[in-house]
Amino acid sequence: MGENQQLSIMVLILYSRGRPSNLMRTLIAVTLWFILLVLCWPLALLLIFLFPLIWLFLLPFKIIGLSISLVFQFIGAILMFPFKVLGVK
Repeated sequence: MGENQQLSIMVLILYSRGRPSNLMRTLIAVTLWFILLVLCWPLALLLIFLFPLIWLFLLPFKIIGLSISLVFQFIGAILMFPFKVLGVK
């Protein structure tokens, strides 16, 4: 069994147990980056420089998505308020 196969099995086991903690996700990301660094170092270095730029580019879309989600939750709370006051389930 190759190293990549063992790593993919380990990742599948970790994700099959539910959502991993932030520490485990970071560990997996760093491990995968080091494997990429060994296999193709120019791509790994390019990823290090591009990831923050991509994150900054996508940040406004995340903020817009959060705002729209909050607006829909607020509208839902307003519409459900009379039913909660009357105790209707």
